[in-house]
Amino acid sequence: SKRRRPIMTAAAYPVGHRDNEDVALLPFARSHLEGALKLSQEMSWPYRIEDWDVALQLGHGFALERAGTVLGTAAWWPYGETHASAGMIIVAKAAQGRGYGARLMDALLSSARPRTIALNSTAEGITLYRRRGFVPTGIIHQHQGIPSGSHESPRSGLVRSMATSDFEAVAQLDCAATGLERRRMLDLVIRSGDGYLLQRDGIARGYAISRLFGRGHVIGPVVAECPADARALIEAALADLGRRFARIDTSAPSQLGEWLESIGLQRVSDATTMILGAQPPAAGPARTFALANQSFG
Repeated sequence: SKRRRPIMTAAAYPVGHRDNEDVALLPFARSHLEGALKLSQEMSWPYRIEDWDVALQLGHGFALERAGTVLGTAAWWPYGETHASAGMIIVAKAAQGRGYGARLMDALLSSARPRTIALNSTAEGITLYRRRGFVPTGIIHQHQGIPSGSHESPRSGLVRSMATSDFEAVAQLDCAATGLERRRMLDLVIRSGDGYLLQRDGIARGYAISRLFGRGHVIGPVVAECPADARALIEAALADLGRRFARIDTSAPSQLGEWLESIGLQRVSDATTMILGAQPPAAGPARTFALANQSFG
């Protein structure tokens, strides 16, 4: 379908371009899903084939392929006409050091620009992105594990299950918190998971989504006006998950890290948030406390 086809700058990166090793740069397609899954498994990234498929549905991507084998991937997701996120940038270990990461990244930038692009980088990727003008803006902490103790939805009635009719309020709340137009992403993750809405005086003040992802469930995005509200939303999600594996990607300013550790969601790794272009103008007062995932933001 048209929405899955990358918009490429043909002069810079023609589809099917091959180098002298016969490595082709191709638009990411469903035929690349199995190979992409193997790549992420090699990196110990916990994506399922379904997670790759969702990414393909929502965004645009590239695959480097040689003799039917996927050697590398890169993808980006448009948020309106001015912003995007990038991720799933992987090169097979045996193929590293040959400029393939740069080739993928240059194709991605040629396709996504002039949008402002944000991504979350591993330590290994930072140099590649710095060379292309990306600037570090923060750190994301990945917390995960089996939650300890019992968790209950707030008794005050502050948080309730999200209904289909809440979508417009959630989309507006998300846009105010992030400065991004993310309706398509939100629609897909809400339909594939469980949503929670925090209201005061009948007005939506925060939301959270819990869905299958990776080794278990990811709780995110979480958008709220303060850490206490974010915790209330996460507690509601954890109450429904029980003793199932959960992951939450949060930033240092969220003030959630210590609490997450105390309930058994250990901090297992960090990523550096980087941006190329101007930061989106977030109006607030709500802000992001947890990501949908490190690719989507």
